[in-house]
Amino acid sequence: MAAAGARWNHVWVGTETGILKGVNLQRKQAANFTAAEQPRREEAVSALCWGAGGETQILVGCADRTVRYFSTEEGRFQGQKHCPGGEGTFRGLAQVDGTLITCVESGIIHVWHNNDKEASFDPVRLPCLAGDGWGRWVQLLELSVGPGVCRMRQDPAHPHMVATGGKENALKVWDLQGSEEPVFRAKNVRNDWLDLRVPIWDQDIQFLPGSQKLVTCTGYHQIRVYDPASPQRRPVLEATYGEYPLTAMTLTPGANSVIVGNTHGQLAEIDLRQGRLLGCLKGLAGSVRGLQCHPSKPLLASCGLDRVLRVHRIRNPRGLEHKVYLKSQLNCLLLSGSDNWEDEPQEPQEAKKALPEDTETDELWASLEAAAKRKLPDLEPTQGALQTRRRKKKRPGSTSP
Repeated sequence: MAAAGARWNHVWVGTETGILKGVNLQRKQAANFTAAEQPRREEAVSALCWGAGGETQILVGCADRTVRYFSTEEGRFQGQKHCPGGEGTFRGLAQVDGTLITCVESGIIHVWHNNDKEASFDPVRLPCLAGDGWGRWVQLLELSVGPGVCRMRQDPAHPHMVATGGKENALKVWDLQGSEEPVFRAKNVRNDWLDLRVPIWDQDIQFLPGSQKLVTCTGYHQIRVYDPASPQRRPVLEATYGEYPLTAMTLTPGANSVIVGNTHGQLAEIDLRQGRLLGCLKGLAGSVRGLQCHPSKPLLASCGLDRVLRVHRIRNPRGLEHKVYLKSQLNCLLLSGSDNWEDEPQEPQEAKKALPEDTETDELWASLEAAAKRKLPDLEPTQGALQTRRRKKKRPGSTSP
């Protein structure tokens, strides 16, 4: 797909091989975009978020600790920023007012400011002016949220608020314009019926719009709702689904339920008011890595280790709407919030240049197609052959007519 047609892509997916893939669901086509000529697993995409220009820019967090800026209007990467400090891959990316917010697995949150833009983001602490080698960014803030972070999530209603959680790292809500202490710190649930401590493993977090509530999913197949406005710091609602670790979660339109996915490719919708199971979605064959619902349409995009992007309809009738095989293991995705998918103009298709990642796979499929086109031997016997076989089957001594 041509770079000029990148703006018509409906889903953007980050892969384990360091490629950003744009998928047009109407055409059933996928385009590959890389910052370098040769994709590398050392640059695996671990986090995605929309940039300051809305859906015209994508921030791509890679395993080599760089954040790349991709323009959906021009269909190319426009620059990158190396983010040192801490260890592990990115567990969350966000932006607000010209500043970049990053969080890594070891639990270090950084706020970076672009000197070329005037930002209204003003942390209470004095900025730590640390050059980054690119010459245009300075570090405004460094915050330690605890090790083993699995997810950092920004509050859409209050962009300066973020929530973190992980393995043996309970849910916390941070005000990046406030103090170094969290504004909310969740408390672990009570001991189980054997009076043993219940382990903590928050895998994903979502803010509920119109309230202060948050919902988490855990590696121990639990869905929990927390309310910082209530006196208790323990969950105000808890539900369980399945027997396998939950790895991803997204809010449905209306925010009355969530859809969770686990390591066995199972998807389920859970009601947040009563904690009951509303329904399941089928089709996935591997661990779920990314989920996102459309803000207004009843559509759910999912990706995972089975290398297939799927779009399900989550309202009756439930079912699979789109399915695109993308050749690489998929880590994360962004779903466009556009409402006029069907009204977009059809642009002329151009020849797509194959990346090195696809060369071996394409050669394999080409050989299979060539083998399938070979003419098979004619298995239907002719009339003469049938008569010959009948003569051979006659009993010895019988006379021919």
